[in-house]
Amino acid sequence: MATIDDLRRTAAELPGSEERATTGGAAWFVRRKLFAWECHPWPSIPADMRAIIAAEPVVGVKVADRVDALALVQMAPDVFLRTTTSWGEPKVAFRLAAIDPAHLAELVTEAWRVQAPKYLRAEYDAR
Repeated sequence: MATIDDLRRTAAELPGSEERATTGGAAWFVRRKLFAWECHPWPSIPADMRAIIAAEPVVGVKVADRVDALALVQMAPDVFLRTTTSWGEPKVAFRLAAIDPAHLAELVTEAWRVQAPKYLRAEYDAR
């Protein structure tokens, strides 16, 4: 079972990562580009998904494309939410308590890679 602290630790190790407080909770950025965030039960979210988000911690991350998001949802529908917001950028949300810390680290790192500039990705890869 992963926690927000696991997410914080992973994000803190990524070059250029910055945590900010937002109206919906904590969010992580790289060079002013959002890559991970705590989900908030906004009224625009479908009611069934909003109920999950209101009841437990849910995290959203950027993904490379919609196919990646759909594959994750189909692979583990009990972990990944089918939809959260209507904005069309490739993203996926998941129940934090239903994911293991290693998979969380992989998702957060890949989300960072989607948003990070080449020089930061190269710095991370050189480690």
